[in-house]
Amino acid sequence: MKISTIASVTILGSTMAGSLMLGPVRQPVAPAAPVAQTLPSTGPQVAINRIRHGLDLEAPAAPTEIYEQYVPPPAPIPVPTAAPVAWVPSPGYRTIPVPIYRQTRNLNCETAALQMGLAYYGHYYSQDSLFAYENPDLRAAQWINGVLHWGDPYTNFVGNVNGSETNLTGYGVYYPVILSIARSHGVPNAYGGEGFSPGTIYAELAAGHPVQVWMEARWSRPAVRTWTAWDGRSVRYSLAEHSVILTGVSATSVRVNDDQFGSQYWVSKWTFETSWRDFNNMAVIYR
Repeated sequence: MKISTIASVTILGSTMAGSLMLGPVRQPVAPAAPVAQTLPSTGPQVAINRIRHGLDLEAPAAPTEIYEQYVPPPAPIPVPTAAPVAWVPSPGYRTIPVPIYRQTRNLNCETAALQMGLAYYGHYYSQDSLFAYENPDLRAAQWINGVLHWGDPYTNFVGNVNGSETNLTGYGVYYPVILSIARSHGVPNAYGGEGFSPGTIYAELAAGHPVQVWMEARWSRPAVRTWTAWDGRSVRYSLAEHSVILTGVSATSVRVNDDQFGSQYWVSKWTFETSWRDFNNMAVIYR
């Protein structure tokens, strides 16, 4: 192709309607074998007159050539989709950002739960420093006339904190001692006791108040018995005694910060209430 021809195409192209496609300017040759299309054919074959211009000297006349018109397919019509629905918590749903700590001794789960409750309000203590206020009663358990006698967990930690419940060398401590430490270490409005209704616990959680509870480790159900404390109190106990802090509530479940594993998970309200009942619905509410 001559340079003049290329120039003429360029000049002419600036004046022609953009709706027509210029065919290549070339010598008439024998029809070539069909070339596979690289774009989809969306229209019928039509005759398009090749455009004649003054500088086109290769042919005495402008032949008619057949071109395949390519019309881009229409853009697909977008299918309306529903906008993402933001998750809306059910009534009564609440989680409380209480840090998760793991107990550092065999049997100081109550202290670890206390540590989490205090930390939520910005009061940070080691478990050993808190445990020092529990005044452990290290006297060994004894069977006297078929009755187990041991310390009083309502007044002191019972046994060795690194001992074993099943071997009766260590046990734990109940709510009055934990509550007293909580109040003296930055949470003066905390309150606790036994006989709480589940509804009270759920309402406190929904209000953003962590709740420490007493239950059985792994939510198991071993036998619940009583021993006689040295001060004469009848103590209800389980050899799987454990204490955790609840940090959330929903319509069906409570969220647990479990210091035994340093983990956080949800359990059904039924599971919680069943195990909690073995300790007479004992709790300390941090507020």
